[in-house]
Amino acid sequence: MKFAALLASPAAALVAHKSALPAAPVRAQASSMEMKYRVAVVGGGPSGACAAEICAQEPNIETYIIERKFDNAKPCGGAIPLCMVDEFDLPADIIDRKVRKMKMISPSNREVDIGKTLKEDEYIGMCRREVMDGYLRDRAVEYGAIPINALVTKIDTPADSDSQGRYTIHYSRNDLGRKAPEESLDVDVIIGADGANSRVAKAIDAGEYNFAIAFQERIKIDDEKMAFYDELAEMYVGDDVSPDFYGWVFPKYDHVGVGTGTVINRPGIKMYQDAIRERAGDKIAGGKIIKVEAHPIPEHYRPRRVKNRAMLVGDAAGYVTKCSGEGIYFAAKSGRMAAEAVVKLMKGGTVLPTEEGITAEYIKPYDGLYGPTYTVLDILQKVFYTNNAAREAFVDMCQSEYVQDVTFQSYLYKRLVTPNPVEDIKLLFGTVGSLLRGRAIATPDKPFSNPVESLKRL
Repeated sequence: MKFAALLASPAAALVAHKSALPAAPVRAQASSMEMKYRVAVVGGGPSGACAAEICAQEPNIETYIIERKFDNAKPCGGAIPLCMVDEFDLPADIIDRKVRKMKMISPSNREVDIGKTLKEDEYIGMCRREVMDGYLRDRAVEYGAIPINALVTKIDTPADSDSQGRYTIHYSRNDLGRKAPEESLDVDVIIGADGANSRVAKAIDAGEYNFAIAFQERIKIDDEKMAFYDELAEMYVGDDVSPDFYGWVFPKYDHVGVGTGTVINRPGIKMYQDAIRERAGDKIAGGKIIKVEAHPIPEHYRPRRVKNRAMLVGDAAGYVTKCSGEGIYFAAKSGRMAAEAVVKLMKGGTVLPTEEGITAEYIKPYDGLYGPTYTVLDILQKVFYTNNAAREAFVDMCQSEYVQDVTFQSYLYKRLVTPNPVEDIKLLFGTVGSLLRGRAIATPDKPFSNPVESLKRL
């Protein structure tokens, strides 16, 4: 069942009416004569959709998914690892392109081809977010999640001393016109999947985080140019395209996504976008810009990710990796893990979860699985994305088949790669050599002044 059809149905009107009814009586135990406990997932991206899907499969929990814009297309490179296809049961038509080759392009425009270690059936999937997110949301609804097309404006939280108190979500429906009256929904558990500007995070006083601005243009190029990018993605580094990240050209269904991002100089994002278009040059020349997108992307975890019976997942929690900027898989995985923890703790919809239980069943396992990945990629970004000499060294190191193999295995399958002591020693000496060569050929980074933005960094 698709969202448009559901929202136009009499059942949807009933849902809207129910959301305005008084709160259900609080009870310690659920019974067949009482209303079910309610779980609200705020946000309908990969994290929210995957969370709603899990909760909706528990018949004794009433699950809502609230999304302000069902045709939303978040600005995003759209790359997903191979393991996500099977793990989240994604159909073949979700994948626009299968990337098996990549070019790393240094500040001096030195190109290094990577991908030679990939097996024949291995690839990086390239998706359009509006297609993938829509599919995941539709699947959650088919399992029984109740969709509400609305903008959440405020969330009232129960007192800390009220262990059975409900949350009240205030929202304005986007499918009833501009003058739609504000409505509210009382729920028992909230999963906040509402991105960098999360209302749920604000409601639970989750704290702030540094964030990057990602900027992307979708550019339609002719068939001959598109053929060049058939199985190829490009990554450009240099202070011209970003002082602390990289620029990209990623192939999509019938166009390329061309973008960049930065944390430390967000006001300069348009300048960096101009530079990535210039660096791509003739390969995208004559293309028509069909969509322009920009969005904040978190740089690290929020200080708090759970309070009482409200928790954060995906971008709302800060689950985007440094260095690569990957967030789709971690969003989907965190949404699924949080929902599985909620369902387990609610024991068939008979009891409410506690903050301690959610921390033990969701936060700690997630950090155990992926905390080391965030730490390693944070270090790599600080080492190799800080100046042009380091960026030249980074591209130089990408020639190593050992580096390529370790990188792709960890990315494609989200698992730790068993170290090879001999190759690691070679890599250490190779890194020193690459840094020395990079220093010799790199042009100095151009200084920039950004005192206002610098003061905002945490």
